[in-house]
Amino acid sequence: MTATSAAGDTSAPKPTGRGAARRSALFEELVTLLVSEGFARLTLDDLAARLHCSKRTLYGIADSKEQLVRAAVVHFFRRATKRVESVLASETEPARRLAAYLRAVSDELAPVSPQFFDDVAAFEPAAEVYERNTRAAAGRVQQLIEEGVAAGVFRQVHVPFAADVISSVMVRIQQRRVAASTGLADAEAYEHLAELLLNGLTKS
Repeated sequence: MTATSAAGDTSAPKPTGRGAARRSALFEELVTLLVSEGFARLTLDDLAARLHCSKRTLYGIADSKEQLVRAAVVHFFRRATKRVESVLASETEPARRLAAYLRAVSDELAPVSPQFFDDVAAFEPAAEVYERNTRAAAGRVQQLIEEGVAAGVFRQVHVPFAADVISSVMVRIQQRRVAASTGLADAEAYEHLAELLLNGLTKS
């Protein structure tokens, strides 16, 4: 995962004045709830009840359920990206960096419910956020492969082709097509992708 930005992107609210800390904490609770259970079946009334707040409070974070969901999805991936990059920064050896990156992505996705991913795939604004992050992550993987080839740790592969193949797999994971065809959760799919890449790229 690599941080991306786009016009109109919103993540955690940046309220000011009285109640700012409470609204920020409430937003974090909202993200946790949606990641755990999904969001398609939840109405604003449901969310307000589950979060023990009023709908007016939720409208103070975003103007609609759709905007609230999109903001939560953006925040989830932005937070995950920071943690993944933090893990990557602790490694210096190219093969370990590639493995650490993909496994950190897997670790971030592991607690997420299948329902959340299904709902994201079915809701275009959220799906666009996941797709953009997936493509950014694929670009990060290409950089890591280039590092390994340049250092003589990885085989002399055609890096753009390898990156294209990897990107295709990652997009299939994002679109829930890997889950549909293999039964693997997104986190499990990233674990297997890491294993395949390292076995295929690392010099024996």
